[in-house]
Formats: sequence, structure tokens, C-alpha cells
Amino acid sequence: MEKGADAYIMEDRRRWTTREGFFVKAVRPRVGVCSWSLRPDSARDLAGKLQDTGLSGVQLALDPLRTGAMPAEDVTAAFEPRGIHILSGMMAMDGEDYSTLESIRSTGGIVPDETWEANLGAAAENAKLARELGLTLVTFHAGFVPHEAGAERSKLIGRLGDLADAFGEQGVDVALETGQESATTLGQLLEELNDRRIGVNFDPANMILYGMGDPIAAVRALSPYIRQVHIKDAIATTVPGTWGSEVPAGTGDVPWPDFFRTLHQCDVRCDFLIEREAGESRVDDVRIAGELVERFAGT
Repeated sequence: MEKGADAYIMEDRRRWTTREGFFVKAVRPRVGVCSWSLRPDSARDLAGKLQDTGLSGVQLALDPLRTGAMPAEDVTAAFEPRGIHILSGMMAMDGEDYSTLESIRSTGGIVPDETWEANLGAAAENAKLARELGLTLVTFHAGFVPHEAGAERSKLIGRLGDLADAFGEQGVDVALETGQESATTLGQLLEELNDRRIGVNFDPANMILYGMGDPIAAVRALSPYIRQVHIKDAIATTVPGTWGSEVPAGTGDVPWPDFFRTLHQCDVRCDFLIEREAGESRVDDVRIAGELVERFAGT
């Protein structure tokens, strides 16, 4: 008999312990790949590329399942025979434009009013998918968080609460991607929210790409909230107001030995998901990143 979603969730929860109200891994971290990094054209294509990376874990973009572009039944059929495990989900917000820093500042995450209702509706559907897949965590970008108190910041806090409710109704927690604001601003937001269902998906490269500070200092500041880590590297821009450059893990500005050492010192226990969003050798780049995690994290 096939396990129900509740059985999968309970089985996953037993792999966690609690620290300051958050679920953290009590066992060695799992390593996987972000599905969108492999640019799959079908569930079968994704499964094949995952096998080529040598890894069996994946953070799965949920929106293709929600829209039918990659039906959930195809994912199950492709993953189960190959022993592929979905470690978490990801939701992309409608209307985001990443062409420039200025465009993503105005269109990113849940800040724009014109896309909010559609994104809230999509979140409810993605939450149901996550539960059906046995997931307990979905990540997304909230958008640029205003540092100062005011109407925009209050609006964002209210919307994050609504999203936490939508996912929480299905037994799923959420994590906000780092980078679009400083660690100080994000930490203050999370402290103000005071919601155990909302944590952080820490991406050191995003701190560099957005010019938002030192990734090591950011780990220390956000460590109580970190629920998942993206393994990605970048080189800082030399032109203020422009993007940095994403590069293969180990060839950029992220100080990986210090990064993993700091995670250990801060008692951050979570899964590592390799993300690669540039370049044409995605499978090879993921392999290299996997070796980096093995070397420094001791997984």
C-alpha cells in the first residue's frame, strides 16, 4: 500500500530535532540539486540529469507541477525507480524581472500589489502539492525588505504572515532566500515576525551578487533561522548598481572553508542544495560543487 502524505511528513519530522523553536537536522546533512539549475524539459529529463550529477536529492520547483508543465504524476514515475528524493520545494513569484538590480527591486517577491493576489493563490496550490509530496519546507524570495518602519514594511510583514498561513495549513514551513537585503534587515524582520514557521534559505552567493555584505558575518547573524543552504558562488561587481557574476562553486568570492566552519560553529544543521543559474556546463558544475561540499562539510 502506498504511503499517504501524513506518513511521509511524520517520517521526515522524526529526522529533526528542535532548536529555538525551529526544526534542525539531527543527522548528517543531505546534499541535492535545485531542479531549475538543470533546466529540464520534462520530469524524465530532470531525473536523468540528476543521475548524471551523482546526487539523488533535489529541491523541486513546484510551479511547473502546479501549472501542469511538469505533471506531478510524471515526477513520481520518473523519481521513484531511480531512488531520487525531494528534499524541499521552491516557489517563484509571478512577475519577477531579474534583468537588472533595479527591475528586480520593483518586481521581486511579494512586494508588488499587482501580483500579490495571484501569488497568494499560487502559494495555496503549491502548499497542497508540497504536502502531497511529503515536504516540510518550501523556499522563495520575499523581495526587497524596507529597512525602516512604515507602510511598505508593515504590508510585507502582513503578506508573509498570509503565506505562512497558506503553507502552514498543509503542515509546511517556509524559508526566505537571502540576498535582496542585508542580514541585519532580514534578521530584524524575522525577529519582528516571531513566527516559527518562517526561516531562512541561506545563499552566500546572493549576498555577493546583490552587494549585501559579507556571507560569513551574515551566517552568524542569521544562524538561528537558517533552515537550508544553497551552495552557489559569485564574484562581486566592480560597478556599483550592477549584478555580480555567478561562477562555479569554488572559483568565486565565497570563502568556503570559513563558510562551512562558521555553519558548524553556529550549530547550523540543514540540507545543502546546489544551485547553478549561469553557464552551459550545469551537470559538470554541480558535480564540482558536490565535491566541494564533500570536502569541506564532511558529508
